[in-house]
Amino acid sequence: MQQTQPKLWTKDFIIVSSVNFFLTLIFYLLMVTIAVYAVDEYTATTSQAGLVTGIFIIGTLIGRLFIGRMIDTIGRKRMLIIGLIFFTLTTLLYFADLGITFLLFTRFLHGISLGIASTASGTIVAQIIPAQRKGEGIGYFSMSTTLATAFGPFIGLFMSQHTNFQIIFLFCLILGVLNLITGFLVKVPPLEPSTTSTKSEEKTMKLSSFVEPKALPIALITLVISFYYSSVLSFINFYAMEVNLVEAASLFFIVYSIAVLISRPFTGRLIDLKGANYVMYPGFFLLGAGLLLLSSATNSLTLLSAGALIGLGFGNMQSCSQAIAVKLTPPHRMGLATSTFFIFLDAGLGFGPYILGFIIPLTGYSTLYVILGILSIATVILYFFLYGRKEREAKANMKTSSI
Repeated sequence: MQQTQPKLWTKDFIIVSSVNFFLTLIFYLLMVTIAVYAVDEYTATTSQAGLVTGIFIIGTLIGRLFIGRMIDTIGRKRMLIIGLIFFTLTTLLYFADLGITFLLFTRFLHGISLGIASTASGTIVAQIIPAQRKGEGIGYFSMSTTLATAFGPFIGLFMSQHTNFQIIFLFCLILGVLNLITGFLVKVPPLEPSTTSTKSEEKTMKLSSFVEPKALPIALITLVISFYYSSVLSFINFYAMEVNLVEAASLFFIVYSIAVLISRPFTGRLIDLKGANYVMYPGFFLLGAGLLLLSSATNSLTLLSAGALIGLGFGNMQSCSQAIAVKLTPPHRMGLATSTFFIFLDAGLGFGPYILGFIIPLTGYSTLYVILGILSIATVILYFFLYGRKEREAKANMKTSSI
């Protein structure tokens, strides 16, 4: 007798994915415009403008670090609403013209609010996705982030060219309010009593109170690959100017997103049917090939082809890594697993540009992409020892725990 698959596209799944999309959209929209605002409005130096951009990531890391421990004590939906309220209120602070220091303070608080809200949404979606379709579901959920990484920068750059920053902030505020209203509509099923944490576990202050140890190996892989990808996210425009491909660069992340959107439905099902290794191993080679192709870009076709390869590689490894993190974790620690994953992802994306900024003067952009492309392929070895060789054992344990 054939079993019917449990439903994935429920009302709550769509709502949480929408909330995540708009959170990420606002984040990337401001990410590409706020440095220019700091320079134009407050005559900030290059380093100050970089700090205005980067301090947001630091705030996000702090928000994620502490929400993982508190989310199940306070409640997952309640924490989501708190995060969305905080996110909307801190957006209001952008309208206050009180100097560069206050702008830095605003960015820091806004980052904390994103860390809270996005970790809560990631935890909720991991809970409401059926266990048999976890990889596929998280793959689709991650597509909301992928779409936002394409449309956020595009809208931000378009608005910065055709309007003023007050309109940009107002647009973000309106989206934030609508997102908050949407967040109230989600229904989060209660956790089974047997899966809730014990009182002794809640009171103990140790490393496992803030991060999920079972998620650390795959989180380390996420840190490394997001470090590689940060070189693209932060420096693609500078590189495009160097090789006279600025117009093509404006479409780079659109092509990246299309590649992810086309492949994600297949890779998500592949994770559930065959295991993560079937996505992760090819992913390292695709990311490496994309970076190597990017290093030799002399025309638009080559540049955009590199974007497609990087999307197929990093875009799918990102969602696959998140699926691994939550699959390895008991339900009552999904919040910690989700926050652990995002802490390492944000650390790679946030600190990567700062570290690479010291290397670029020595190598140039093209050589940098060659080095990172080779390192990406070599990271297969690290993945094998941290998780790849344990895949069969992990799948067996998950089957046993689901019986």
